[in-house]
Amino acid sequence: MSRSLPSRRLSVLGAVAIGITALVVFVRLWADGADSADAQPGGGCVSSVPYVSGVGSYVSYRIPAVVRTRGGTLLAFAEGRAGGRADHGDIDVVLRRSRDGGCTWGRLQVVAEGGGNTRGNPSPVVDPRTGNIVLVTSYHSGDVTEAQILRGEATGALGRRVFVQTSEDDGRSFSAPREITSAVKRPDWRWYATGPGHAVALTRGDHAGRLVVPANHSSAPPPGSPDTGQEPRYYGAHAIYSDDGGRSWHLGFVDDSYEGVYNANESTTAQLPHGRLYFNARNQKGTSSGNRLDAYSGDGGASLDRGYTEQRSLNDVPLVEGSVLQLAGERGNLLFSGPSVPTDRAAMALWSSTDGGRSFSKALTLSARKAGYSDLVEADGESVGILYETGVRTAYESIEFRRVPLSELPADGQ
Repeated sequence: MSRSLPSRRLSVLGAVAIGITALVVFVRLWADGADSADAQPGGGCVSSVPYVSGVGSYVSYRIPAVVRTRGGTLLAFAEGRAGGRADHGDIDVVLRRSRDGGCTWGRLQVVAEGGGNTRGNPSPVVDPRTGNIVLVTSYHSGDVTEAQILRGEATGALGRRVFVQTSEDDGRSFSAPREITSAVKRPDWRWYATGPGHAVALTRGDHAGRLVVPANHSSAPPPGSPDTGQEPRYYGAHAIYSDDGGRSWHLGFVDDSYEGVYNANESTTAQLPHGRLYFNARNQKGTSSGNRLDAYSGDGGASLDRGYTEQRSLNDVPLVEGSVLQLAGERGNLLFSGPSVPTDRAAMALWSSTDGGRSFSKALTLSARKAGYSDLVEADGESVGILYETGVRTAYESIEFRRVPLSELPADGQ
């Protein structure tokens, strides 16, 4: 099913004609396996749009994740939602590849087909030992909703399950999904979600080579407590990890205080220069004032140095997923991406930390348009890439890739 782009009201009739022409060109390029990009002086590009809702076989594309392979290819993952924007139903994990730093994109690939069920929350990572791409995703029956799972009405084969896939050819193909649920999910957990967004491969310290995937869950309430399934206090974060390139998996730290103040959800992680892991999470309906939480791990994600607490320097971020990325080299700042309007998913921005995540300051705002989920990647040695949901009327009209030169970001220590 292929639909045209959502219509937009323009002030000048000529602009309408230009927009129609651009759409025709875009659809042709999509069919030919590449899309257009905004050029910048001296070559390269500023931005491109690998996914547009209604173009291709899906009504909506959501939940971006991006990694750069050992060969320099950018892999842009997303959820292809066949029935609409809902978080359940017929949803596939899809992929487009770019060999030119995100300026143009190859044909859409279906990496994990839902077949009427829901496969999503892509969390990819590149294994530093082999160069293989390891992809961890979540699954549930397309006939049930998150609310039913939270209430404990959908368990077992119908409920949330976890799968892993591997690519040995730079993302051109992936192995079939292999289930790892029993190794990484406790029996009393109901909801479960990997990432979303890129995972991390440890490159230094005692656990170098370990693959760490941030995740979240909900727990059944203790005996005697009301079982409404909607109690936000039973949300928590955890991590899963593999020390053998994704063949076997283990449950790492589990945030299970369930006190209702800090409800860590949709975590993202980065390895800091000295080897410590930094976790940043959405505060899912917690009673604290802010929408972002963070924590640290000194043992490769097996445990937390302290529990999640409020990250007040990111209080401009609304309730939404975000992404973190530790830059290498002399500009070794820790970056965070997310919308920057506290009451709306709009105005995608980058924040920078020079103290390992203890505090952040806004570095730049990419656009005033609506904006939702995002993921960060080092596009090359000179720029950072951000793959994010955006649009004019809603945040879910397209998924854009934007290149940000390192020269536009604060230098380390500034």
